[in-house]
Amino acid sequence: MDSSEPPSPRLSRPEGGAPLHCISPIRVSAKVTPNDPETSWMQRALALAEAAVGLTEPNPRVGCVIVSADGRTLLGQGHTQAAGQAHAEVMALRDAQAAGRELRGATAYVTLEPCAHHGRTPPCCDALIAAGLARVVVAVGDPNPAVNGQGVARLRAASIQVDWADAGLAQASREINLGFFSRMTRGHPWVRMKLAASLDGRTALENGQSQWITGEAARTDGHAWRKRAGAVLTGVGTVLADNTRMDVRLVPTARQPLRCVVDARLDTPATARLLDVPDAPVVFYCNEPTPERAAALQSRGADICRLPGLDSRVDLAAVLGDLARRQVNELHLEAGQRLNAAWLQAGLVDELLLYQAPMLVGAGQGLAALGPYSALAQAARWRYHTVDRVGDDLRLLLRQPT
Repeated sequence: MDSSEPPSPRLSRPEGGAPLHCISPIRVSAKVTPNDPETSWMQRALALAEAAVGLTEPNPRVGCVIVSADGRTLLGQGHTQAAGQAHAEVMALRDAQAAGRELRGATAYVTLEPCAHHGRTPPCCDALIAAGLARVVVAVGDPNPAVNGQGVARLRAASIQVDWADAGLAQASREINLGFFSRMTRGHPWVRMKLAASLDGRTALENGQSQWITGEAARTDGHAWRKRAGAVLTGVGTVLADNTRMDVRLVPTARQPLRCVVDARLDTPATARLLDVPDAPVVFYCNEPTPERAAALQSRGADICRLPGLDSRVDLAAVLGDLARRQVNELHLEAGQRLNAAWLQAGLVDELLLYQAPMLVGAGQGLAALGPYSALAQAARWRYHTVDRVGDDLRLLLRQPT
């Protein structure tokens, strides 16, 4: 293959598995032009990183592309596999070696700084050095204290030229790994609150009926966001009202996220459907449960975590701390209006994922039981990050003003 413009990605497979498919909610913002092969190769690596969504947790999603010294020929490519398996750089090297391609003098484009430490796998820097590469282009540094500049330093010490991609590509890599950056720099997961509502802000009728306000395309897209998360959390009210499973079903996935329920008294029955999902653990966050209720859920394989807060509630900040200890990068909230309000009032939500249906419901249940406020200045302001149409509905992604 010899072309001045990189070909479209051929996504690598998880080790020992079928091709990885995903409906990706991630938007890579870096502009690609045919006259900018450096950007095009890194854009290709970012597309590979996207393909690792739902596979690599708790590790970051990383893509790597290796190109000939003249920058014209693709030699190998890959993305990070499941935890404990090969990282992106090793997958790309294997891809090139399997095809018998010469790697000495080549350039690697990698979306995150190559690791320099022994974790579940050996350092990726050592593999790149051993392969004889001459240059490595990195989109963004690794915030993990075990790496954080050491990867670049080790490559340069081995006389490998290291360059940084432009700011737009760096931001695109951060977007793919928002949760990993959050856990490494803030000590807790990135928190996304998913909502689905009518034009007049109703999530359900007064009698609780909510199926379905949004269309099938929006519901499928919502499962793609569940897939992206390390953990999905709801409240006991939603469990009792909907008997929800809270798993990923509508899109293919290599793994199920950890499922969590805020249930101060452990009112969830041991017959709840979310306990029926195989190989998908459930954590119940509670305050002062009775031993009998705890034992009933534990008999179904549930993990009971007592995090008492004020007024017999659960300490939500402590929930984030516990999830960080469990190496959860992104927390996906799907709860009712009271628990939504508690998360928002605690200032713990980073992002709102709102699906808005072209429907007027009238009286019904709202997005979050906030207020009442006496002045508009008391209301929290959010900024639109992206607005997209999904089927007949709108998908609004909002973040805190910076």
